[in-house]
Amino acid sequence: MQVIATNLAKPTTIIFAGQEETTGIYKTPTNQPIYLGKDIVKDDEVSDRENHSGEFKACYLFSANQYPYWKNLYPNLNWNYGMFGENLTVSDLDETKIHIGDIYKLGSALVQITQPREPCYKFGVKFGTQKVLKQFVKHGFPGTYVRILEEGYVKTGDHFQLIEKAKNSLTTAQFFKLLFSENKNQKHLKLALNIDALPQYKRDKMLDYIK
Repeated sequence: MQVIATNLAKPTTIIFAGQEETTGIYKTPTNQPIYLGKDIVKDDEVSDRENHSGEFKACYLFSANQYPYWKNLYPNLNWNYGMFGENLTVSDLDETKIHIGDIYKLGSALVQITQPREPCYKFGVKFGTQKVLKQFVKHGFPGTYVRILEEGYVKTGDHFQLIEKAKNSLTTAQFFKLLFSENKNQKHLKLALNIDALPQYKRDKMLDYIK
């Protein structure tokens, strides 16, 4: 996996349900390294800090490999890296192979895979339709957030170096499916309870579905 774009946002005003809101989903590539802080990417706009940023959502990664699929569905959008609100656009990021809890050296930072992105209405506003939310869930390649174990700079061209592979974990894709499927895999639910790279509230939520 390699970083092919580092993306930041400035505050952007959108209108949803007749109300003005500020969002940081409109990210665009920068030609400078970006600094991954413990809770947030430095100089990046995060308007909704309740649902974005923080220990388990400090930085969002999305796979460049998924761009052709979405460009085909929405050819009339103004495409650039950062389109999905990701700070890092990454080549060959495969959610079916990376595991929650995996630790990587990236640039001068040390990062840990945490949780997939769950799409919200602001994503729908950006794409011009709320139907994109169901399409995103069905497609099953949501990218991933990371926890910053050691702060540091990341630049375009940096490679991911696997430092520690998670044990008894789930792939990002498996956990994403677990979040949205009606008939949840009981084995996966029980595994999720003990993955400390997931926030506690996410693990507690899994208890509601265990039979």
